[in-house]
Amino acid sequence: MPFTLYFWSIKKRNKAVNKLLSIYWKISLLFFISLLLLIGKYNYALVITNISTLLITVSVWFWNDINDELREYDFSYPITTTTKIWRWTVTFISLNFLIQSLQNLNCFSLINSVECAIWLQPSSNLYIFIKNLFNFFFGANFTQPIAKFLGLFSLLIYILGFIQWSIIKLPKHGRNSSFSENGRN
Repeated sequence: MPFTLYFWSIKKRNKAVNKLLSIYWKISLLFFISLLLLIGKYNYALVITNISTLLITVSVWFWNDINDELREYDFSYPITTTTKIWRWTVTFISLNFLIQSLQNLNCFSLINSVECAIWLQPSSNLYIFIKNLFNFFFGANFTQPIAKFLGLFSLLIYILGFIQWSIIKLPKHGRNSSFSENGRN
């Protein structure tokens, strides 16, 4: 759905939806990083996955200028209506994920235990896919320790970028996404 909305916003030249989805993709990288950490069976990967889903939810509602812009359109404008539905869907999926994961609190720190196997299943499927892709492109084996290293290294880079954004951009712009020069589409 986000891919469709992103290309649709480019075609319709809707700067607010385009900026919202650009922010969404930047934040959702943390979810992929958490999947790499789950492949590597890093003990706190489920915590990072929960943080990523919460950050995704916050990122689609946080921006005042985008919210104001989307409020200006009525339901007859399909791209903004679809965007609003998508935002609510992301919110409910994230809350559902959080509720499901809270039922397995011990998996937050011990992902390798037997009762946590359900959380490793999606990352196992991704592991098989990446392993075959890695072997095809590089002729090398993609192992769980490599996934863990890539995940931790990516997490470090991501955290540094998030700190930079928190210290420099957030104080400067606040809750304004600056999707256009004058703050309006």
